Amino acid sequence: MPDLVSSALRRTLGAVAAAGAAATVWGTLIERTAFTLRTATVPILPAGAEPITVLHLSDLHMAPWQRRKQKWVSDLVALQPDLIVDTGDNLGHAEGLLGIRAAFAGFEGIPGVYVWGSNDYFGPQAKNPLRYFGDVSQTPANPQLLDLDALEGAFTGLGWQSLNNRATTLQIKGLTLELFGVDDPHRRFDRIDEMDASLDGVRSAGPAADVSIGVAHAPYRRVLDGFAARGADAILAGHTHGGQVCVPGYGALVTNCDIPREQVKGLSIWDDGSSSSWLNVSAGLGTSIYAPIRFACRPEASFLTLIPSS
Repeated sequence: MPDLVSSALRRTLGAVAAAGAAATVWGTLIERTAFTLRTATVPILPAGAEPITVLHLSDLHMAPWQRRKQKWVSDLVALQPDLIVDTGDNLGHAEGLLGIRAAFAGFEGIPGVYVWGSNDYFGPQAKNPLRYFGDVSQTPANPQLLDLDALEGAFTGLGWQSLNNRATTLQIKGLTLELFGVDDPHRRFDRIDEMDASLDGVRSAGPAADVSIGVAHAPYRRVLDGFAARGADAILAGHTHGGQVCVPGYGALVTNCDIPREQVKGLSIWDDGSSSSWLNVSAGLGTSIYAPIRFACRPEASFLTLIPSS
């Protein structure tokens, strides 16, 4: 009998090991580059308005050799979006800007806005993945500083506007879009008072906006609540990678912030108790070069169609 138990145990352990190896191969070699475009309709425009399309890009974590990702992103210009929103973590390597320039070259002239994530400031570091189950906002030790000025120059060269603790307006298809945002909440670079000062200036300078959109890299509750309280019809964020490694039928194990797990990616409603906003959290297009795996969570860009609410 002991021999039979031992044999059954060996077979079980062998099967588990084989399944784990297969999942690792799938996640690192196939799913990690199985880029997908997620579409959604967001009813926030005034009655009778023409639809507005928004391309939401996030978490590219670009390295210069990732040419497949660069080509996939560059081909998105064929969608002819009315607006591009970039929610940060563009860089994944000290020379990542080379890949970002290649990916975004065709977007010049399309209205766009952006905010920073921590990986636009700091280069990636190898870390214990179990840390994501603990203090998710630890500052990295001895971080490699990236060339943020060069990245900003590339974006302003495309004609995009910064929403890092700022607000602005854009005229698109006869509507006034009010957009406001904060710098990376994950590293507590968000300064809501600075954003408020800019937002007050925008609101006092012209007529009321037709639609209001809040933008941040990391969807922390304090930021989402603040945006909803300031009248955001919609909020766009990234950072979570959709959990990156998920369990089929269960979903994400971690969110890397304090957003509820069921809102780790996709379109949902954020309700702060007194006001609510549509919330789109992008699962993003990349991973750290030190954790090159996705499982049950394909890399994505979002293509949102804003339509009248009634």
